Amino acid sequence: MRKSKIYKILGVLFLVAFIGAGIWHWQLSNRHKAIVKSFLFEKLGVVNPNWKVENKLETYKMISPEFYIDGIYKSMEGPKASNYVQLSQDSTLIWLTGFHVKAIDNKSLQTISKDFICHTNIDFNDVNYYSSLHLENRIGKHYPRLTSLSHGMENFSFPSGYGVPMKGNEFLYVTTQSLNHNLLDANFWIRHEVDINYTREKNLKPLMSRTAFIMLSYNQSDPYKSPLDPGTNQCIPVETKNHTYDDGHGNKLSGHWVIPVGKNTYRSSVNNQLEIQDSLRLHAAAIHVHPFATQISLFDKTIKKCVFTSKIVNHKGKIGLTSIEPFLSEEGIWLYKNHDYEIILNVNNTTSENQDMMGSMFLFFYDKELDGLLGKD
Repeated sequence: MRKSKIYKILGVLFLVAFIGAGIWHWQLSNRHKAIVKSFLFEKLGVVNPNWKVENKLETYKMISPEFYIDGIYKSMEGPKASNYVQLSQDSTLIWLTGFHVKAIDNKSLQTISKDFICHTNIDFNDVNYYSSLHLENRIGKHYPRLTSLSHGMENFSFPSGYGVPMKGNEFLYVTTQSLNHNLLDANFWIRHEVDINYTREKNLKPLMSRTAFIMLSYNQSDPYKSPLDPGTNQCIPVETKNHTYDDGHGNKLSGHWVIPVGKNTYRSSVNNQLEIQDSLRLHAAAIHVHPFATQISLFDKTIKKCVFTSKIVNHKGKIGLTSIEPFLSEEGIWLYKNHDYEIILNVNNTTSENQDMMGSMFLFFYDKELDGLLGKD
């Protein structure tokens, strides 16, 4: 076979492969397109995947790799990066006291709009963490996410005198994701700067984290069909692969759902997520919601009273969250085993189309058991 013919065949095969790859990429969701582009940028050397790290004055500072913002990226769709964090090289006990994230210019590293911050998750290895603190009975009981910062709550610190203890050489896993709700013709690069505050003081009270979030039922045979009766608290999930849960009776629930135009209220029991054995004293709560949420409450149905309510301020004239009110209390509020708790979320979709929503709380309780163990060391 002549070389010219071979070249023609190879050219046709390359063209077919190129067109096929283009069609495949075009059919991907925004989230998966961002994953593919980030992977290619890294492999082609366009982006350095390494984080810039600085650890001094009891603040661990990380600057993420570059994120390419080239269009609209709604909540949980944008480019992201992850990094393992070790705050110390030895096993001396340290206390986590605060978390911060900001969007910065790719070159100057100067602060830019927080509208490019989706969320920053702080996870831990529960096997190593609980084993090192002699709390092996807690392994596997809860999702090992310490907390999450998100658009509208980019800074979160515990009340004075409280913190989350950990051995300094234990690893945290930090994932930060970008966002862009408003700039249709975006074409620029950004980074995220993530700070973790910690101290070596020995007189703090320990906190433990519990995650609680709204989960709504949906039609398993036809998930994207609108509920016949909105009063049943059913939803249309954004997708059924992620943020889908089982209620223990074979029914599927979604923690990421679609909200229609206008005002609506969603509520969900969180008793199974809290797992209160006797009583717990709540001292702090970080909130994660999406734009168009207006208020979220932890509600005690037994006494018909809010444990706390977080007010949420949305941007005016564009999509985004200006602020989310955290819950912080040195004195604390008691929650009880024999009480019935739920999360209530109010939303107001002021656009002309459906939007997506989540309603989560990262709740921090005084850890009496751990305080007793630390006192013995």
